[in-house]
Amino acid sequence: MNSGAEQPAEQAPPVEVRPINLALVNAQTQPVIPTPPASAYEPYRIGPRDVLTITVWDHPELTIPAGEYRSAEAAGYRVGEEGTLFFPYVGVLKAAGKTVEELRNTLRIALAPYITKPQLDVRVVEFRSQRTYIVGEVLRPGIQPVTDVPLTVVEAINRVGGLTPQADVARATLSRAGQTYPVDLGAIYRRGDITQNVLLQNGDVLNVPGRDESKIFVLGEVVTPASQLMVKGSKSLAEAISDAGGVNATSADPSRIYVIRAADVADAAPQVFRLNGESVDALILADRFQLRPRDVVYVDTASLSRWNRVLTQLLPSYNFTNNALGIR
Repeated sequence: MNSGAEQPAEQAPPVEVRPINLALVNAQTQPVIPTPPASAYEPYRIGPRDVLTITVWDHPELTIPAGEYRSAEAAGYRVGEEGTLFFPYVGVLKAAGKTVEELRNTLRIALAPYITKPQLDVRVVEFRSQRTYIVGEVLRPGIQPVTDVPLTVVEAINRVGGLTPQADVARATLSRAGQTYPVDLGAIYRRGDITQNVLLQNGDVLNVPGRDESKIFVLGEVVTPASQLMVKGSKSLAEAISDAGGVNATSADPSRIYVIRAADVADAAPQVFRLNGESVDALILADRFQLRPRDVVYVDTASLSRWNRVLTQLLPSYNFTNNALGIR
C-alpha cells in the first residue's frame, strides 16, 4: 500500500434546501435571545469616592463652609476607599452601602449625646462610585455616572447627545455581569415598548452598533448585485431583490432564488432556502420572508444563459485553434 497516496478529500455535509412556502413563512421565528432584565428602581446607595455635604442646623461649626471660591464638591466629605468617612463627635463611620436617609439617621443617633435633638441634612453632591458606559454610534461616547435620578436606556442616550445617523437602532446590546442582552431601540422610539427601556446599573455597557454590521448580500442574476443595509433592522426578501433592481429578465432563472443563512451554532451546516419566483404566490411569500443580518440572496442563472456563457468562453479558443491549423 502506498503510504504517499493522496487521501480522499473530506466531503462537506449535505445541505438541505428548504422551499419557501406558506408553512415556512408562518413558522419562521427569530433566534431566541434573552430579553433585557427588568429591575425596579432602588434608592441610590452611597459608595467609595462619593462626595457628601452634611449640614447640622444651628451648628455651623459642624458644617464645612462652601462659598464663591470653594465648591460644594471641594468642601464636602469624601467617602474613602474603605467606604468610611470622619465626622466630628462621631468619628469614623461606615457610609458605603447606605442610602442618604439611612446615613442621616445614623448621624442623628450618634450626635444625640452631644446635641439636643440634632437636625441634619445629608446630600450627595458628586457621584463617583457608580458608572455606566455608553459606546458605539452615539454623539459623545463615554462614561455616565449613576446618580439618584433613575438612569434608563433612553435617558443615557440623551445624556450623550443622541444617536448618530449610522446607528442601528434594532441591534443595540446591554452587557451586564458577563451576560449580553439585545435592546431594540426602534421598539422604544416607534412603538413605545417600555420593556426595552430598562434601568441601567453600575458597570453596565450599552453598545449601539453601526448599520454596516447588519448587511445582507444580493448576488447572482439581479440588475445590481451589491450589499444592502437593513434599514431599521428588518428587510424582506422582496425588498432585497427590489432594491437590487429586480431579477435580470434575460439571464435569471426566477424559479431558483436562494437565501443562504449561517447556522446559529458554530461549525453547523448553513441553512438554504429556495423560492420559486414563478409560482402564483411568490410575491406574497417573498414579502413575508424576513431576512437576517449577513444573509446571502442568490438568483441562479437560466440554463440557456449558462450555455451561452460556455459558448462565449469556448469560441475564442476554437477560432484560434482553427486559424493555427489553417482550417477554414
